[in-house]
Amino acid sequence: QNQAPPGLYTKTRDPATSPDTPDVLEIEFERGVPVKVTNAGDGATHCSALELFVGKHGVGRIDIVENRFVGMKSRGIYETPAGTILYHAHLDIEAFTMDREVRKIKQGLALKFSELVYNGFWHSPECEFLRQCIGRSQEAVVGTVRLSVFKGQVYILGRESPRSLYNEELVSMNVQGDYEPADATGFININSLRLKEYHRLQSKVTVK
Repeated sequence: QNQAPPGLYTKTRDPATSPDTPDVLEIEFERGVPVKVTNAGDGATHCSALELFVGKHGVGRIDIVENRFVGMKSRGIYETPAGTILYHAHLDIEAFTMDREVRKIKQGLALKFSELVYNGFWHSPECEFLRQCIGRSQEAVVGTVRLSVFKGQVYILGRESPRSLYNEELVSMNVQGDYEPADATGFININSLRLKEYHRLQSKVTVK
């Protein structure tokens, strides 16, 4: 139950003493890779990977118990200010631009990929294969995410992309087209058949 001493953190500021006003950032992605960060407040831009790593708002502090490759558990205290900000921004633009089923597969691959990297298998053939698969999934992940960082938290404010899959007219059903309210009724009826049959059989088993 020992709390990490304050001096242990060197890359981030304590959220309690961080600025009382948030910074609004715009992060631009190309093929899933962050290529530019702009501070909306002062217009400052950063384009190199090293410049992205700042932590004055206390974002990215974690204190966890983790499982090492050899089997033991260990306590880990990490600071990932830029990683945390980029992670949330990337998830947002990815959901905006990537097909649902492709994203499900990619999320599964990401878990295996992170396991391989954590255990030191970056140069393994399986990790090389996963990098190629994940890279292919990122081809349409293009656009800009607007967010704020404040007191240890990341808040997504909006996003835009030329490869967006979001169709406001289709979702609202205000405009006549290929998708109408009646289609939803048929979809629900078809999907409910499986559930009705399941519960019918369950009731027979219960009675017996």
